[in-house]
Amino acid sequence: MDSWKLFLCVLLLLILPMQLLAWHGKVVGISDGDTIKVLRDRQEIKIRLWGIDCPEAHQDFGTRAKKYTSGLAFGQFVDVDEIDRDRYGRTVAKVTLPDGQVLNEALVKDGMAWVYTKYCNRPGVCSRWQELEQAARSQKIGLWSMPNAIPPWEFRKK
Repeated sequence: MDSWKLFLCVLLLLILPMQLLAWHGKVVGISDGDTIKVLRDRQEIKIRLWGIDCPEAHQDFGTRAKKYTSGLAFGQFVDVDEIDRDRYGRTVAKVTLPDGQVLNEALVKDGMAWVYTKYCNRPGVCSRWQELEQAARSQKIGLWSMPNAIPPWEFRKK
């Protein structure tokens, strides 16, 4: 029984910090496909969706990705699981919609985003998202309907 108690204590120590970083708020703005604004305690917080990269505004599917994100998230109360801060000071997070769907994952699954392997560093999550991206590519869903889709990180270099 003592080993069971030890296991529970370790589990709580691992889970509790993640829960402390998660919070609830209302999506009040969509900057682009992978950046939203969430109202928390009467303050707008800019959220960059973790682990993915949507096409840029002037890139093919950029506008569609923004509309897709807006359709799923705008006006919704979401759970924000903070993971990091980017160089612009934005919160980088995984965002869960009211129906339990993860916004980041939905964008990949429906061909509106790439898995951003440079930053997607959680093996279980990222490998699943890579499988979803591969399925979208195979089925030519969303941006994968284009023969030569250019990743946003390459598009930004030009």
